[in-house]
Amino acid sequence: MSRITVIGGTGYAGSAIVAEAAARGHQVTALSRSLPDAPIPNVTYVQGDATDAATLSAPIEGADVVVGALAPRGPLAGAFRDVYGTIARLADAAGVPLYVVGGYSSLRPARGADRFVADLSHVPAELHDEIRAGAALVIEDLPATPATLDWVFVSPALRFGAHMPGERLGRYRLGDDIAVQPEDGGAISAADYALGFVDLIEKGDHHRAQVNLGH
Repeated sequence: MSRITVIGGTGYAGSAIVAEAAARGHQVTALSRSLPDAPIPNVTYVQGDATDAATLSAPIEGADVVVGALAPRGPLAGAFRDVYGTIARLADAAGVPLYVVGGYSSLRPARGADRFVADLSHVPAELHDEIRAGAALVIEDLPATPATLDWVFVSPALRFGAHMPGERLGRYRLGDDIAVQPEDGGAISAADYALGFVDLIEKGDHHRAQVNLGH
């Protein structure tokens, strides 16, 4: 089993990944600003600020796999890309792969087409900055990291979030940077996203690549 550190391990996606990985017997450490009300058994929780490199250092150095499950909003609104820059640097130095919880807008509707983020005219203006920041990770930042850093950027289906939690179906479909075409509206629950996410970690078939998970 692997030692998996989840940065942002009490958020919507992060907590589901923590639960799935722990259920499979992995040794999981969850780093977040606040501790959960209902801790998952056999998970080590570390309370700390992800903008502090010293806070990130030990959980990353002690891991076999690092998961970034941070959102480009709230306290991280202006520091999101810089924080991931630090995470990437530390993961590279530790020689461990980095798996990132991505967003839908960085995907493409078809081969050779522009990414969805290129046209946000249908999205409320107050969400534009966080969508662009999230997409910039896989468009600019991760590809610019040293070739020694192994990363995988895992985008969910369009309707993904605490506002549309969905139910665990025990299945998912895997695509690359082309959005999996929805069969039931394009949603995927956190539990099924985590199922696919941990499968990706365990199989280790993707390297410096973007993939997406949907029903």
